[in-house]
Order: sequence, then C-alpha cells, then structure tokens
Amino acid sequence: MDTDALTAGLLQELRAAKPYPALSLTMPTHRRAPDNAQDAVRLRNLLSEADNRLEADPEVTREARTAIRQQLDRAVGELDQRRALDALVLLATADEYQIWRLPRTVPERVVLSDSYLTRNLVAAKAQAQPFWALTVSSDHAALYSGTVDSAQEAHIGGFPLAAPHWDPNPQRVERIGDTPSNFTNEDTRNFLRDVDEKLRAVLATDPRPLYLVGLAPALALFDEVGESAKSAAGRVTKGAPAENAGPGDLLTELRPALEARRERFAAEIDGKLDEARGRKTFAGGLDEVWAAVREGRAGLVAVEEHYQQTVRVDQEHLKPVSGDSADLTDADVREDIVDELVEAALDSGADVVFVADDSLKEHGRVAAELRY
Repeated sequence: MDTDALTAGLLQELRAAKPYPALSLTMPTHRRAPDNAQDAVRLRNLLSEADNRLEADPEVTREARTAIRQQLDRAVGELDQRRALDALVLLATADEYQIWRLPRTVPERVVLSDSYLTRNLVAAKAQAQPFWALTVSSDHAALYSGTVDSAQEAHIGGFPLAAPHWDPNPQRVERIGDTPSNFTNEDTRNFLRDVDEKLRAVLATDPRPLYLVGLAPALALFDEVGESAKSAAGRVTKGAPAENAGPGDLLTELRPALEARRERFAAEIDGKLDEARGRKTFAGGLDEVWAAVREGRAGLVAVEEHYQQTVRVDQEHLKPVSGDSADLTDADVREDIVDELVEAALDSGADVVFVADDSLKEHGRVAAELRY
C-alpha cells in the first residue's frame, strides 16, 4: 500500500494491541537501477535477522514463528520491484501481512512488539502532502487521491459518479428549434448537487486540500450549486473534458496549482514562525522541539523535508550522534527520531508541515510555534 491509504481508521487498527509478536521490518529502497539491485540483498539480510530474532525469543511459540515466516514469504512473493519508492515497510503477525511503500527513507530495523511500528508510515504520509482532486463535467465526476509524486483514482464515497441519461424536452426542440445546454438543465444541477454531497462526506472523513479540474462551465455550475468548491485549494480550467484525463495527465495539469499552493503555504509558515519568535512562543532545534512536543505545548511543527537524525536520549535530552559511531543495539539510540517526533506531534494535536531543505537551517532544521 502507498501512504495515501493510511486513513485515521487504518492507523488506529495498526496501533491496536496484537498477540505477541507483531513484526515490523523497515528498510530504505531505491526507485531506479542500478541502485535498486542492492535492495533484494538487503531484504534477504533483514528477513534472516527477523528469523533469528523469532528463533531466539522465548516468548514466541513454534506455531507463531512458523506462521509469521509464512506471512513474510507471501509478502516477499507479492513485492514488485518496479513500484519501489524510498522505503519498504513489511508488517506481519501470524494471521496477516501488509506491504507499505513510502516516499521517505527509513532506517533498517526489525521490531518485535505487541503492535506494529507506525511512526515511519505517519511521517511519510505527512511529508507526501496528500490531496484530493475532483474531475467534473456535466455528467461525470471522478475523485483522485494524489501526492507530490503520484495520483490514482479513488473508488470511495460513491465515486466515480455518472449522471442518469436524460433526453431533451421534445416540446422545447419543436418550439425554439434547439436543445438546452447541459449546464442550464435542472438534471445537471441535481447531479452536481449529488457530487457535492458525496464529496463533502469524503472530506469530512479524510480532510485534505482539494483541487478541482474541469471545463469552465462545469466548474462554474459546481461553484453555484454546492458548498465543497468554496474551500478548494486550486483549480484547473483548461484542457479536454475532465473525464478523458488519466492519472498521469491529471498530475501534469495540476502541477502549476500544486506549486502555487506550496509557495503560498511556505510563506504562511514563515509568517507564523516569525510571529512566534516575536511572542517568544518559538522553539528551534531537535531537542527544544522534542521537549515541547512531549509536553503538549507545540501547536505547529515545521520540519525540513529530508531531515533525518540519529540521536542518543540522555536524561530526556537528545544528543545527535553520527551514523558511523552510533551503537544501534543501544536502546537509548534512536535512528528515526524525526519520524518519532512527527508522529508524537500529530498525536498531541499539533499541525505538522514539511518545508524546503535549508529553509530552517538557522533553527536546527526543525522549529515549532508553541501554544504557550
């Protein structure tokens, strides 16, 4: 699965307690050759480590060990190297397995616990900046789930929708010699009201920025009859009728709108952090922001997109260590502390945003606006 599949409900299921052991395996991967040639070897090594861990753990029964091995074998058999992104996460219990492909790198690790490791999934989804795109015409509407890298049609909430076939009024044709425009027909208005109602339900369940794509008359009528269009982050009104666009074409059409929103958003975040410094409700650097998040004081956390840091936890403070000198067997050493911070911040109700690399360089790559 890709990160846009990580809904609040699914995250709750992943975090739920499971019969021990729930196994989480994470590793960085490569999108293209020749670098991706090493991925299969690294995966075999990690699977061997997982097997050794299961064998050596006295709490793992022979039946559970055999069942988890079988689930991992099934997962590996399903993997498609052509779909690799920047990281792979395999989750397995005796009863199931899940494959997650992430657009954000992760450390190599095998974890046995009573629930799945979710911090890397949560951070990857936050960084991916998921959005909804609605393509709409007078008689068809499709919803797409997108990130900065990809878009795919979403079959949820009743989408895609097609309007019932309607025939022009023969009396009108006989009287004035033409057929009414689709965009002045009451059936079209009712259809777009239905689209709006279903779209609002999706947005209530999974709020994301919304982009609208379609011919100008369709978008104008959708604005007129519905509510969801009012909060749209952007719209594309050029090109062929919307239903003719594939996911790749759609993402290309959306690029200018996505980039425009990104620039507006970056300026907005800069303004909020500047105001926080003036009010002395600002935290900068990993250690300060980590403390604020743990205390529930962070209202907004901004992280550079590719910031990763290995640290040692020393008396509740974080001390950066280099990857070469870090003893990864030490329980106080945390390779994925940035992902852990992102997950903790979101759990505390903070907003988490990813900003361009080096934009927070003077503040230690991560900063926060504090609630108090």
